[in-house]
Amino acid sequence: MHDIRFRDPAGTVRNGLLHDDHVHFGDDAYDLEAVDVLAPAEPTKIVCVGRNYARHAEERGEDVPDRPLLFLKPPNAVASHGSTITLPAGKERIEHEAELAVVIDEQCKDVDPEDAEDVIRGYTCFNDVSNRDDQSREQNWVRGKAFDNAAPMGPVLAEEIPDDAAVELRVNGETRQSSSIEHFIFSIPELIAEITTYMTLEPGDVIATGTPEGVGPLTDGDHVEIEIEGIGTLEHDVRQDA
Repeated sequence: MHDIRFRDPAGTVRNGLLHDDHVHFGDDAYDLEAVDVLAPAEPTKIVCVGRNYARHAEERGEDVPDRPLLFLKPPNAVASHGSTITLPAGKERIEHEAELAVVIDEQCKDVDPEDAEDVIRGYTCFNDVSNRDDQSREQNWVRGKAFDNAAPMGPVLAEEIPDDAAVELRVNGETRQSSSIEHFIFSIPELIAEITTYMTLEPGDVIATGTPEGVGPLTDGDHVEIEIEGIGTLEHDVRQDA
């Protein structure tokens, strides 16, 4: 079973459990197709990590950083499993980035790496949708990374995943990214320690841990699947504004 946030047929937002394509809340059980799956967290901020896989840094023609490269996505970027995300109009290259996301369980600051697991609520799939047109022109990446729907996540929250969990992204059934979190440059405890040195994380905040090689363009009508071992598959569609 995995934790799942959903809107039941009556329109009420619930936190339940997903088991065998049925969503359970108290004594009630719903077919998965009868509910709206919501993003598994409501973050005050999403802290993203750039170039946390050496081969992704290589394909971008950039150096491997000597400390985690951090940037932010705001709450407006959150999108849920099964949604259709709208890409900004007039852009030539908007790309997918499959990532493992960590959801924080409690308010925390100055967390030691050995205590990092104590502040983790769970893990989910994440797509760091990136507008390369503007990212290449600015230093803070607001236009490139923070637009509406730029952070699909879900479908569920897993309490544990394998240390070498596989990460795969498919567009219209074609595999584009395939790797494992064992190739992280900076581990999850190292990321939590570094981030909380500078900022307080709140319950529900998200850390997106970086993407492997194989990032590529998204176009109108694409169907995206991000599968992470131990979690499941996040799916969403893409619509391009005219």
